[in-house]
Amino acid sequence: MPVKRVMFYIISYDISDNKRRAVICDILKDFGTRVQYSVFECLLTEDQFTVLFHRLRSEIDPATDSLRCYRLCQGCVDEILLAGRGDITTEPDVYIF
Repeated sequence: MPVKRVMFYIISYDISDNKRRAVICDILKDFGTRVQYSVFECLLTEDQFTVLFHRLRSEIDPATDSLRCYRLCQGCVDEILLAGRGDITTEPDVYIF
């Protein structure tokens, strides 16, 4: 069975409703690491990302909310600069099977 390639994703959100914001946060906690209040880093296969994005998109109000997903190649991940607290996510906190 071929090993599925894991990619680094940065996912941010700006959700206008507190209840929807909490739901989005809970979904993202299942897939990645919270690095700022509304920013998560996720190490996911393409299939996992597809599931995550579908779940997130089904919860937002597209008229008022914003959701951004950035997929980074390993070269881009190697160039991430960090100042202050925290680390760059290098291992998934959660494994989804």
